[in-house]
Amino acid sequence: MKLHLPVVSVYTVPTDAPEADGTLAWNSTTVVIAEVTAGDATGTGWTYGPAAVGDFLRDHLAPLVEGRSALDIPAAHDAMSRAIRNAGRPGIAACAISALDIALWDLKARLLELPLARLLGTCREHVPVYGSGGFTTYHDTHLAAQLNGWVHGQHIPRVKIKIGEDWGRAALRDVSRVRAARQVIGNEAELYVDANGAYTRKQAVRVGHALAEHGVGWFEEPVSSDDLTGLRLIRDTLPCDVTAGEYGYDLPYFARMIAAGAVDCLQIDATRCGGLTEFLRAAALAQAHGLEVSAHCAPHAHAAAAAALPNLRHIEWFHDHVRVEDMFFDGALDPTGGTITPTQGVGHGLTLRAEEVQEFRVA
Repeated sequence: MKLHLPVVSVYTVPTDAPEADGTLAWNSTTVVIAEVTAGDATGTGWTYGPAAVGDFLRDHLAPLVEGRSALDIPAAHDAMSRAIRNAGRPGIAACAISALDIALWDLKARLLELPLARLLGTCREHVPVYGSGGFTTYHDTHLAAQLNGWVHGQHIPRVKIKIGEDWGRAALRDVSRVRAARQVIGNEAELYVDANGAYTRKQAVRVGHALAEHGVGWFEEPVSSDDLTGLRLIRDTLPCDVTAGEYGYDLPYFARMIAAGAVDCLQIDATRCGGLTEFLRAAALAQAHGLEVSAHCAPHAHAAAAAALPNLRHIEWFHDHVRVEDMFFDGALDPTGGTITPTQGVGHGLTLRAEEVQEFRVA
């Protein structure tokens, strides 16, 4: 079964409120969607990034996979990875590979009339998620409403908020927001924070000790994820788990992070690292070193593959991407109770609502 030329579309969706973390602010989310057909089936994949990802995918990768076997995904992935040598892999090229690779896995499962989770083989029927948002731009009432909805409304027993506001210049407010979050969710729910690399090393340690008083168990990117030595120092100093990995665009990135002893849980993003093909490889690498993994953002893109991982901790139920995926696809999953079940339907179980989201299309 031969692949037809993939079709690429790009959409930009305004956020439902101004959003920021410790090192970036934004008011919209851009999603790049790849659709690839063989026979009577079409697979859909996507990534989040600038519209240039769509241009690169359309111009450089789509012609490369046209005519290849729809069943031989490793061959297509290898061809794409080799072809981008001079363009450079991190960033735009890796995101483009990721979207197309996810589409190829969805297509293969649909051709075989299987749920993608069954094609990969499951370790679990139910995949844990954690609610993620709590942007630094949220006022206290907005933050409380979001956390309350996850923990007391949908009964998701783990949540994460952003800290590190203004490149770490508002540490007192960071701790105050963590205190308020704990009051909202109660003592039973797990509380996580993400500084997005905003702090210096010593500052992260000082903040981390304050966070421990409120039972924070997950400290994501306390310093830049490029500072592997700093991550290791903070990991060895604080009682909470130190995590990073979302900016991994290839397998060697994860190997370096693991070898440095930088994290307690490795984060992997299939919409950046090279799709589900590389996601599964990175997870296996982590397992070989005794580490659990957590899927970063884009929860519906990860759900089926996450069910296949013996060393999975959870998936990030990220507010922006959940909102976009609920808008764009039929078949969105329900996280009520703190887990999702990605074993229904065929492929990844999602169908693009192309007509309904046309107003957001930019390319």
